[in-house]
Amino acid sequence: MKKTFVTIILLSTCLMLKAFSIESVRFHCENDTVKINRLLQEAIKTDLSTPNEFMTFFANKLIGTPYVAHTLEGEKEYLTINIDQLDCTTFVETLIALTRSALSKSPTWYSYADNLEKIRYHDGQLGDYTSRLHYISAWIVENTSRGYFKEITSEIPRHENQIKSLNYMSQHRDNYLAMKSDSIYKGIKNLESGYNMHMYPFISKHNLTKKDVTEALQNGDIICLTTKIDGLDVTHLGIIQYKGDKPHLLHASSLRKEVTVDKYDLYEMIRNDRNCTGIRVIRVSGY
Repeated sequence: MKKTFVTIILLSTCLMLKAFSIESVRFHCENDTVKINRLLQEAIKTDLSTPNEFMTFFANKLIGTPYVAHTLEGEKEYLTINIDQLDCTTFVETLIALTRSALSKSPTWYSYADNLEKIRYHDGQLGDYTSRLHYISAWIVENTSRGYFKEITSEIPRHENQIKSLNYMSQHRDNYLAMKSDSIYKGIKNLESGYNMHMYPFISKHNLTKKDVTEALQNGDIICLTTKIDGLDVTHLGIIQYKGDKPHLLHASSLRKEVTVDKYDLYEMIRNDRNCTGIRVIRVSGY
């Protein structure tokens, strides 16, 4: 009992040094912090140096992790820490938070949690449901502005631009439990107004067979699958993992129900998806 009490005090002290409190964190299980610390210690004992190398290292460590959707949802918004159950977005966020923590001066679970909050929320701070960066375009804009990663899509040959108004959530209010609240609904609509006629670069899926395009991709690059669905920009995330000379997607697959490297290369994977238009490419930055 005494040991548990001391542990809670230590955890609270660690978190108070960061931007969040212990009350704001929701753990999946009592082993979360142990697993995160172990992953970080394994990583820093290697000779890895670049963010992409760390992204790839952690992604492979998480292969086989069950795919579970909606782990962030609840009656209240918490900083949810769960590396045992991942969807496509939480998988990529987990990789970025682990990578940035491994590259920091304090590679521990609470630096991981601090990074996770900064990556996941508007202005880098947990608030209510509206503070979460629900749209990938908003997630990219904010994290790019803070220097956490960079979108390199426009640096890749054959890129194009698309203009879309992002309003899928407010147009499908009944799909989101939190938006039963009128204040949350109005908050989401207000956030969407900042992405009216939003322009972003993408690479058409038909160009993913071109050598100059695939040669620009690296292991560990984040891939965002763009969509023709009205009001929506991106439907899926993962990272690049080459097999031979072909880029494949390492991702939390809703089809396979686990984190896996897709058996098809990136082009073949999305070729027959009628809604998928192409990709955006993100590269994590170092400190």
